[in-house]
Amino acid sequence: MKYIALPEHKERRLSFYLAMEEYVARHVEGDDLFFMWQVQPSVIFGRNQVIEAEVNLDYCRRHGIGMYRRKSGGGCVYADMKNVMFSYVTRSDDVNLTYNRYINMVVLVLRRLGVDAHSTGRNDVMIGDRKVSGNAFYHLPGRSIVHGTMLYDTDMQNMVGAITPSDEKLVAKGVKSVRQRIALLKDYTSLSIDEFKSFVREQLCDGEVLLTPDDVRGIEALEEEYLSADFIMGNNPRYSVVRRARIEGVGELEARIEVRGGRIKSLNLVGDYFLTGELDALLARLRGVPLEREALAAALPERIDNVIRNLNREEFINLLLQ
Repeated sequence: MKYIALPEHKERRLSFYLAMEEYVARHVEGDDLFFMWQVQPSVIFGRNQVIEAEVNLDYCRRHGIGMYRRKSGGGCVYADMKNVMFSYVTRSDDVNLTYNRYINMVVLVLRRLGVDAHSTGRNDVMIGDRKVSGNAFYHLPGRSIVHGTMLYDTDMQNMVGAITPSDEKLVAKGVKSVRQRIALLKDYTSLSIDEFKSFVREQLCDGEVLLTPDDVRGIEALEEEYLSADFIMGNNPRYSVVRRARIEGVGELEARIEVRGGRIKSLNLVGDYFLTGELDALLARLRGVPLEREALAAALPERIDNVIRNLNREEFINLLLQ
């Protein structure tokens, strides 16, 4: 695997590194590519999440915390210079296979460090019963991208203040309760954060691809999309019916349905689920369809877990008909 390096050391916004992942996937040759990055305090939320439901906007504005949307699914996370972000790009159309390979790779690196890490069935890397890394993925033609956090350390006050979790996730209030659910890698290794980054690179990479100034300009041009207000705030069309559920192995889903004459006029699906295919094409099959079990079953394909990870057709229909 090759490490992707920038030609200059410069502080960048989180949006730059999201654009860098996409640029690398589209323009840089190589089967397996990897890089690490750090940012000033920022929150990053999933492609299908509603910003107002996930982010404490007032807190972030008061404390100068950047707010960004990514193109992968999953939940909202906080990042700062005390933790490390991983980005992995590989030549693959199989998102699930790529994701599992990446998670196992991260677990193996931590174990080589002497840390007793393991993965969960969805998207986390754990030390004991505490989360040390959360991850998400998305797909481009011929390439899959996986990215995630590695909690070496973090500003707990900002983490708690910046993110507004749903009631289902809120086990208890305050920093103390969150601290009981996450692991900070600094408590399990004597390595400094820079030594840890060097260790990861040595374990995973056997060479380097140095980007050019032209590449950087290409990334900056692509970054403009990630900085647009329309992309960050999201598209939330009108709806008349809201159905919510948390489905094991899938995540939190909220179907926002506009119904006219008993038929679905429009449908938007928000939440922290993971996409493995084209959601718009799936939802388009339901426009004009009666909001009834038999009609929904007839309109949907037999399998939809190749669009939304681990979701089966019956669970989706049950969500729509709650």
